Amino acid sequence: MDLPVMPPVKPMLAKAVARIPPGMHYEAKWDGFRALVFRDGDEVEIHSRTTKPLTRYFPELVDGLRATLPRRCVVDGEIIVARGERLDFDALLERIHPAASRVRTLAATTPAGFVAFDALALGEDALLAAPFHERRAALLAALRDGRPPLFVTPATRDLDVAKEWYDAYEGAGLDGVVAKPLDLPYRPGERAMVKVKHERTADCVLAGLRRHASGDVVGSLLLGLHDDTGRLQHVGVCASFTMRRRRELMTELRPLFLDLAADHPWTGGAREAAGEDARVPGGPSRWNAGKDQSWQPLRPERVVEVAYDHMQGDRFRHTARFRRWRPDREPRDCTYAQLEEPVGFDLGDVLTDRPPDR
Repeated sequence: MDLPVMPPVKPMLAKAVARIPPGMHYEAKWDGFRALVFRDGDEVEIHSRTTKPLTRYFPELVDGLRATLPRRCVVDGEIIVARGERLDFDALLERIHPAASRVRTLAATTPAGFVAFDALALGEDALLAAPFHERRAALLAALRDGRPPLFVTPATRDLDVAKEWYDAYEGAGLDGVVAKPLDLPYRPGERAMVKVKHERTADCVLAGLRRHASGDVVGSLLLGLHDDTGRLQHVGVCASFTMRRRRELMTELRPLFLDLAADHPWTGGAREAAGEDARVPGGPSRWNAGKDQSWQPLRPERVVEVAYDHMQGDRFRHTARFRRWRPDREPRDCTYAQLEEPVGFDLGDVLTDRPPDR
């Protein structure tokens, strides 16, 4: 493979905001696996947002893209699986399977599609430095004859239309709107775009667990995010599992167990080196003085997506809600930078001795 833009390349990312901003290019936010596709003649490679190869898991998609993409290109987009009239992320997760026979079966029963929304290279030209509106025009021209499993994401510059999409597309399983400045060059690995999601979510590192009061089952999962210095800070827990799911989680996570004296960001020497600024689990609580705060360290290798209501300082204000595992994410990329900025308001409008009529 010899392309103007060669792998590995990390895709350009988006930072969450509270409202759809004006004066931008708007697209639906797809609920799938972010992926970059590299094609040079008969060679097709699909890489995840962490640059890991996905090609072997989607053989039907490789064949379909070979038949529909330009012969030489690098395209950014999302791998999706649709069932009926909705996207099915759980079915997409099942596609990442180590057994070749299972991969072939799933390729036939739950085939994937690819939604393209940016072009990094076409023919002999690298497009990274080109403004987004030029890349979009080039993408549309290059994929004008595209057909399933290849799709091009719909887009608009009309803010009112984007707001309509934000509400209407939720019923199809999409999870928000992405906004891009028209003059934005492609900036690999940077959060240069913005996104507005229907629910505040965060990808967190699973770094430990607490046992349930009833016995050797999971009570809660301990969540971490990396700060600007790279330290893994404890940001809260997710819980509220059924008893059956608590037992399943304990079996599933037991291979990740670490001894308290082992190398872990929240224990032993690492904890002491982090100093007073470190946020770690296990400390006493003045609200729950009699509660057992002991916890089981886990190898911080898994990423879990959780839903949360809002932040209190640098941690979740309330217990987060488990959404799904994210095998397409790397723990090192779970940082505070992904969190949604709070909606701004004037406290003086609330704390007043003469509140206005509503």
